Amino acid sequence: QLVESGGGSVQPGGSLILACKASGNIFNFYDMSWHRQAPGKEREWVATIASGGSTDYADSVRGRFTISKASAVYLEMNDLKPEDTAIYYCNAQHLRGWSYWGQGTQVTVSS
Repeated sequence: QLVESGGGSVQPGGSLILACKASGNIFNFYDMSWHRQAPGKEREWVATIASGGSTDYADSVRGRFTISKASAVYLEMNDLKPEDTAIYYCNAQHLRGWSYWGQGTQVTVSS
């Protein structure tokens, strides 16, 4: 089970840190990703931290967002823009195909 937290409302240029906690120590065995879905749009990939620790980012967030993991998987979001407004979802993906999603947390960027 994955549980996201940390969403909220911020002004443009603000920052938020999202957290994804898992029931069980899965971070060493699963690639962990953040995805987001804006109103009226398809869900899109945001960032991934692989089980080995390598990271990758969508071009739209590169340089502004940082994904990391410790006791949870975190997404530090800086210089937020109105277009970052979305529900953010945590995903755990195993090489064998097992995939799990959290329930999502809302991020709203508005002045």
